[in-house]
Amino acid sequence: MNTNAKTAKTTIRLNGLARRLVDAGVINITAAQQAIHTANHNGTTLLSYLIGNKLVPLDRLASTAAQEFGIPLVDINALDLKEAPFDLISEKLLNRHKLLPIFVRGKTLFVATADPTNQLALNEVSFNSGLIVEPLIVMADTLEMAIESAGNAQHTSFDEFDEDDDDAALSALEADVDARDTESVDDSSVDEAPVVRFVTKILIDAIRKGASDIHFEPYEDVYRVRYRLDGMLTQVATPPVQMARRIASRLKVMAELDIAERRVPQDGRMKMKISKKKSMDFRVSTLPTLFGEKIVLRLLDSSVTKIGIEMLGFESKQQKDFLEAVNKPYGMVLVTGPTGSGKTVTLYTALNILNNEGRNISTVEDPVEIRVAGINQVQQNIKAGLTFAKALRSFLRQDPDVIMVGEIRDLETADIAIKAAQTGHLVLSTLHTNDASESITRLAQMGVAAFNIISAVNIVLAQRLVRVLHKCKQIDEIPSAALQEIGYSEEDIAKSLTIYAPTGCSTCNSGYRGRSGIFEVMPITTELKSIILQGGNALKIAAQARSEGIIDLRRAALNKASLGITGLTEINRVTKD
Repeated sequence: MNTNAKTAKTTIRLNGLARRLVDAGVINITAAQQAIHTANHNGTTLLSYLIGNKLVPLDRLASTAAQEFGIPLVDINALDLKEAPFDLISEKLLNRHKLLPIFVRGKTLFVATADPTNQLALNEVSFNSGLIVEPLIVMADTLEMAIESAGNAQHTSFDEFDEDDDDAALSALEADVDARDTESVDDSSVDEAPVVRFVTKILIDAIRKGASDIHFEPYEDVYRVRYRLDGMLTQVATPPVQMARRIASRLKVMAELDIAERRVPQDGRMKMKISKKKSMDFRVSTLPTLFGEKIVLRLLDSSVTKIGIEMLGFESKQQKDFLEAVNKPYGMVLVTGPTGSGKTVTLYTALNILNNEGRNISTVEDPVEIRVAGINQVQQNIKAGLTFAKALRSFLRQDPDVIMVGEIRDLETADIAIKAAQTGHLVLSTLHTNDASESITRLAQMGVAAFNIISAVNIVLAQRLVRVLHKCKQIDEIPSAALQEIGYSEEDIAKSLTIYAPTGCSTCNSGYRGRSGIFEVMPITTELKSIILQGGNALKIAAQARSEGIIDLRRAALNKASLGITGLTEINRVTKD
């Protein structure tokens, strides 16, 4: 043994895990001092050094570490990992740091690890997943086997495809696209490999980046492709304008549309398999323009309906009020907001809560965006005579418990939905108005009697989506007077109010990553019913709601900004003073 090692043994003072291991008789003091010295010299943690060199029994090391750090010790063999969120961590990261994602609760990802002191690994997982990471301690040998098993199970997962493997990724995904046989198509340009590869690459990148829409846009001298990322359009490619017709033909073949018809709009769907367990649906819409067909693809990820209500962005009281209304046996739940404000996700989150074998759930939509097992989904087809109203009448003869109407657009649909809510059915629907109070007056303007409104409507939600600040955000220095002008009270400012602004980095979208909902949740109380019966306008309804403590969209957005979730520029973009 060298002199430095001897010195280390005599000078290193034991504390923390090392002291506990010695006191528990797991390791002697000399070996502990030597382990600390060598681990420090190698730039690793004591736990990783002891595990790697098998200096102590792994079971006793795990239990002692759990006691020292106050972290649960988990038997990974007793867990059902079939639904574990393996897609949140790439296989490279998983193997490099020897950890495994177990489950997500809210915004926290719980991971199994043998070394919870490896803060670098936990930070990297948090950075890549966008979630707070909490470790669970697992014995190193069982964790190794679980990681190997998980790797085998997800070897075809989309997340494993690196940039260097694009050729294999394109081939594998292209084979899984539900498309018409291109050999039967007269337009031979569709079969050109560069076009096929370009289109598939665009779809892959859109899924990777979390885009909600893809726009293929032909102009006279340029052709551009844009993604809608976190609600904002961003240009991602400018292929040669000569490729416009070929790209359009390829997309129409994949969506099983008529490639020979270029004079009228068409709508279709297609599906792409990402892995054995996951696929992505696309809604395809074509539009003839001056210089060719503009094609927009909406990405429809059915997994968004399973994110849990706590992930939507409700404040605690709002969530409580919404759940109470959804769990009532009858009545109407109305959600309002502009296109792209997240209404569909909110409604399907509610349906997912209600979806069990004891309930008969039917929906009529235009179009059906998210397909869910256990729910009877009907798509409106006006040409065939299948309207919202006609589908609703049919539902009422089908012994329904829960009915969802994509949108109330006219008196006939409103009248049937109201009567369904009054006769023992829970009805969920949407309206296009600016806020919750205007939804009530909108129904009245359609011709729905006030007494029918108050007897049927349980709650009204107005919502918008705001972009969430990425972790690269910075403090935004704003004078108190400006904060008051924006809408904060002196009391808010006195509470050490901190506002953040976007910075921007290589892993976010101009300083933002992801979106969160802001809500106005207005239960129809006795006082509100009285105002509605008297023919009160939206202003009177809104004033009463505020007096009852209902916060409007602006206040909800300000609360999000005060929590550092979003910035003032963003709330000014989506709400008004």
